[in-house]
Amino acid sequence: MRRTPVYIICSPRPLVGKTLIARLLCEFLLLQRGSVVGFDVNLKEPSLLDFLPRVTETAEVEDTFGKMQLMDRLILNDGIAKVIDLGFHAFDEFFTMIGEIGFFKEAARRGVAPTVLFVADNDRASGRSYAMLRSRVPERSFIVIDNEFVLRGELPDAFSHGRLLNIAALPVFLKTYIDRVGFSFTGYLRQERDSSTELHQWIRDNYFSFRELELGLLLHGG
Repeated sequence: MRRTPVYIICSPRPLVGKTLIARLLCEFLLLQRGSVVGFDVNLKEPSLLDFLPRVTETAEVEDTFGKMQLMDRLILNDGIAKVIDLGFHAFDEFFTMIGEIGFFKEAARRGVAPTVLFVADNDRASGRSYAMLRSRVPERSFIVIDNEFVLRGELPDAFSHGRLLNIAALPVFLKTYIDRVGFSFTGYLRQERDSSTELHQWIRDNYFSFRELELGLLLHGG
């Protein structure tokens, strides 16, 4: 049975690059699979909806109706990859909810393959949340993201157990360039003929990392 991937990009902290990673992943999945649905669970702009309005929906987890609507979509094995840009304000509520409903067991039963992508940061809240997720999320479904633009150094030892995904830091002027609403990573790869540029290589490296995630899904029955 082909499994439907669900990628949950999260952190208990703001300003760690979650939406940037969600944008990259959504664009990669559009290129790789031809379709994707993004779920924007954020309070502040800019958010995933601003950058990718054609494939993104807003979602809420503050009330029962919003939770049910989101879960109905995430538990559906329809072959369309899902990406959740989970705002820090909704972090605790979201993971409490999926713990209460036994989301990971139900997902496995239905042929849905969730992966939690936890963006690490140097603070106590991140350390506590990391420990909580390690105890609740199956090891194969949990990945720590080392965003070098945020950590600006080596990944703390506390986060170095298990699977890792590295996002290299870009110079500030390039970071400002890609943060413009309307910028497309795939569009840049297609339009920029010089494949040796730093941004071209950065996008390709990240797409390659996401391709490895997708191949892992296929190897485990996707």
